[in-house]
Amino acid sequence: MHEWALADAIVRTVLDHANREGAKRVKAVKVVLGELQDVDGEIVKFAMEQLFAGTIAEGAEIIFEEEEAVFRCRNCGYEWKLKDVKEKFDERLREDMHFIPEVVHAFLACPRCGSHDFEIVQGRGVYVSEIKLEKGGEA
Repeated sequence: MHEWALADAIVRTVLDHANREGAKRVKAVKVVLGELQDVDGEIVKFAMEQLFAGTIAEGAEIIFEEEEAVFRCRNCGYEWKLKDVKEKFDERLREDMHFIPEVVHAFLACPRCGSHDFEIVQGRGVYVSEIKLEKGGEA
């Protein structure tokens, strides 16, 4: 399952960072989920909790923040959001985008000029934005 692979990568990133910093414990992790990735946060959270078990991150607070998908046309400069064109998406396209977000270029066009030459400004990936650690002497 894609969410478990994402959770595994997040957990490895968090634990590697905590170890490099000499942390006693991981208190909290904030993860940004790009809207275009269409990730099930509940599955990622469950997987992270399971993977954190028995580590210095066990019991850490897991916070998710959704990042809205925004696009910018390279032809005319127009910016729009995924929610502005969501009626064009069916379940199959959503699933395709879940695994390969760049597939959106084949199905979307700039609402202003019709160009398929646009960039994904934000909302594409999944990343750790914050890790709160407890170091050796801290309470």
